[in-house]
Amino acid sequence: MSDAEEINFDGLVGPTHNYAGLSEGNLASARNANMVARPREAALQGLAKMQRLRALGLSQGVLPPHERPNISWLRSLGFSGSDGEVWERAWKSEPTIARAALAASAMWAANAATISPSADCADGRLHATVANLQTMLHRILEGEQTERTLQRLLPDEARFAVHSALLPHDALSDEGAANHMRMAAEPGARGVEIFVYGRKASETKAGFPARQTLEACHAIARSHALDPARTVFARQAPQAIDAGAFHNDVVAVAHEQVLFHHEDAFADKAALYAEVQGKADGLAPIFVEVPRDRVGLEDAVTSYLFNSQLLRLPGASSLTLIAPTEVRENNKTASYVTEMIVQPNAAIGQVEYVEVRESMRNGGGPACLRLRIVMTPAERAAAAPGFFLDDTLAAKLEGWITRHYREELAPDDLADPALVRETQSALDELTRILPLGADFYPFQGR
Repeated sequence: MSDAEEINFDGLVGPTHNYAGLSEGNLASARNANMVARPREAALQGLAKMQRLRALGLSQGVLPPHERPNISWLRSLGFSGSDGEVWERAWKSEPTIARAALAASAMWAANAATISPSADCADGRLHATVANLQTMLHRILEGEQTERTLQRLLPDEARFAVHSALLPHDALSDEGAANHMRMAAEPGARGVEIFVYGRKASETKAGFPARQTLEACHAIARSHALDPARTVFARQAPQAIDAGAFHNDVVAVAHEQVLFHHEDAFADKAALYAEVQGKADGLAPIFVEVPRDRVGLEDAVTSYLFNSQLLRLPGASSLTLIAPTEVRENNKTASYVTEMIVQPNAAIGQVEYVEVRESMRNGGGPACLRLRIVMTPAERAAAAPGFFLDDTLAAKLEGWITRHYREELAPDDLADPALVRETQSALDELTRILPLGADFYPFQGR
């Protein structure tokens, strides 16, 4: 038995958390556009979720927010003056650009990168490819800083390979781990890696955008030196995308032997099952399908039933679903989960509800907030220890959030140049709490 473990690294919600409705195809984002946001509460909810997983006996990591507003990018577009003046001028003359520069969307760490454990990679290293997120302007800005974060977290090149994002192009559209699943008998065993795509590069799609291309999936699998005999490429169902499942993790989640998914998640479910079973040497796959007549796509998307974390708690014989409270508040999903966990020999036998409502209103549930990284003990020892959450770090982060985050951000507040100074002051202090270094954020070099 391997002693490797899957560690969830959650993105800290940033000080500029707001509801701008920037993400086409994300129904919650569109529905809640221009609402008053509560950045402090959002960040504390995310931290509380991390602490709850630690209390359940799981290891937990934390990833920093990005610099927002992205003043360096605005300067590259010709805006000049002090940082506050750059922000005022951009907001007044280019509000669409300014809102993209302000987005705190890097909080959704599931989009940060695609991770392949060392057990799956031919060179024996853990591989991470930064997502290019090229479909949405506000997200394409994240790649450079995400790469810096992963390089600081995973500095040992003998054990880790951090790949830059694919060239941003429509043919190579990549949204990270939100469109990637892995099934394995246990975390450190060789697994079957499942890449889910919405389209091929040569295809166009009416309706909401299909954000992941097959070609991007192929490129990542090659870069990670994955065994084709244990790698699967599955197409997401177009009807799922058009129902608001802008990433596969809105309709499917996998852990160890279990794939938990909606009946309408995949374009060809039978082919996916057959390929996983055919490539699953040493693994007995368990497919837990939620029928559409029990939970329709609309309820699945609004509740984020599948954007839950699927985990094995220490000593547990079945998996636990870490679900948003919205699942409990939806009659159909609540009823289904209640019945599912009491079935004899249930693959998913427990549910824990967490409150991440501020993230949910922008279209990101518990699974959006985390990037899963399987690490051996040697790899964990080689990673930067300051990114792993303990009680001391949690207390420091809670105090930092309480000191620096605004209680509310209304749409009219976003133009305030003081917001630039506030966020820079907060992030500067964060570099002394997390092992980021005094040159981590671009404003620190200006």
